[in-house]
Amino acid sequence: MNDSWTFLTNHAHVMLCLAAGSELTMREVAGKVGITERAVQKIVAELVASEYLVKERQGRRNVYELVPGRPLRHSLESHRTVEDLLKALQGTE
Repeated sequence: MNDSWTFLTNHAHVMLCLAAGSELTMREVAGKVGITERAVQKIVAELVASEYLVKERQGRRNVYELVPGRPLRHSLESHRTVEDLLKALQGTE
């Protein structure tokens, strides 16, 4: 039996990390999610391009802010928002 799969995508894992600490470095997020720093950079770029994250430069660092009202992408959950997902996963619903 293969126990390596999870219910959430790496995109969701990256969003959860950034929701918990928007000033985390890509290396720190990669370590938490268990993927490469380059994979995190690609995911963050996709989330920014799709307007799920807003990137702001603060000094020498980028800070990321989630856009909570954005609907989830799949048709099965598109009636829910990023905020709904985070609340459910963080136990704040």
